[in-house]
Amino acid sequence: MNISDFDYDLPEELIAQDPLRERSASRMLTVDRSNGGRTDARFYDLPKFIRKGDLVVLNNTKVFPARLFGKSETGANIEVFLVKETGEKIWETLARPARRLKPGKKIVFSEKLSAEVIEKNDEGKVLVKFDAVGEFDAILDDIGQTPLPPYIKRDQGDLDKDRERYQTVFAKSRGAIAAPTAGLHFTPEILNNVRNAGAEIAELTLHVGYGTFEPVRVDDLSEHRVMPERIEITDETADRLNRAIVEKRRIVAVGTTTTRALESSVEKGRIAAGKREAKLTVTPGYRFKIIGGLITNFHLPKSSLLVLVSTFGGHQTIMNAYRHAVENRYRFYSYGDCMFIF
Repeated sequence: MNISDFDYDLPEELIAQDPLRERSASRMLTVDRSNGGRTDARFYDLPKFIRKGDLVVLNNTKVFPARLFGKSETGANIEVFLVKETGEKIWETLARPARRLKPGKKIVFSEKLSAEVIEKNDEGKVLVKFDAVGEFDAILDDIGQTPLPPYIKRDQGDLDKDRERYQTVFAKSRGAIAAPTAGLHFTPEILNNVRNAGAEIAELTLHVGYGTFEPVRVDDLSEHRVMPERIEITDETADRLNRAIVEKRRIVAVGTTTTRALESSVEKGRIAAGKREAKLTVTPGYRFKIIGGLITNFHLPKSSLLVLVSTFGGHQTIMNAYRHAVENRYRFYSYGDCMFIF
């Protein structure tokens, strides 16, 4: 299939710019992938769709303030988005205006943090080495901004109102540059209600990186590859998952990142504990080995995330569901509504 098969029309006003005051008040479109049946619900209805014995798996990664604003030696404003740490205080970044950032140039972010440009690669990323007076993560927490997706617009004076809300209530392990957005709808009460419905809850960690939202740059999806992302599955979580597999209980992944982590960690029909990289790219024809349900937000047209969701739910079923969501004025993308596909 071609990436053009995953396009749809979305009015700009349906792109959610702000979260709802109550996380669990988001709308939830349930989709039965066996027959294409749909139900319009609210996320607080989730426990009604949970089966006794389900294992619901969360991604507990924590977003860090990966967006920095500084000035060049000539006083020009520079924005730097941290993408990946490649060495001691050396980061691959997205920076603008990149044309000003030649090797050797210095960027000053504060009295305690500056960086020197090392190189620019062919993909437009800028490699920089930071010089920090004090603990680097603490300085980021002090001066860094929440790394929101580009389709969420903020005035510069209003950039950090999202620090608490663009984070799941179960976030623990620091390292993501984007939130696992399907998890944003959960509250402690919803988690308790899911348990009371007879489900287990397990956690893993996939640090969401640039690969999750990098544009698909090929027409033929068989040629597409999603960049690796770091994952960790504890012994406890692996044990819970393997018991569920043996007992043929449904495993519900909260988010595409959780799905990728689980499907990347299968070895001979079992989940392997430990740290590794998720290298899997899900494209049409992929046979899911672990998950039987997926909670996910509505994704961008022609994105790798929409391809993954459509591969799980069925291409026509999911594209029809997206058209239904547009017609019924669902809210889209990171701060938007969600689907439960089973």
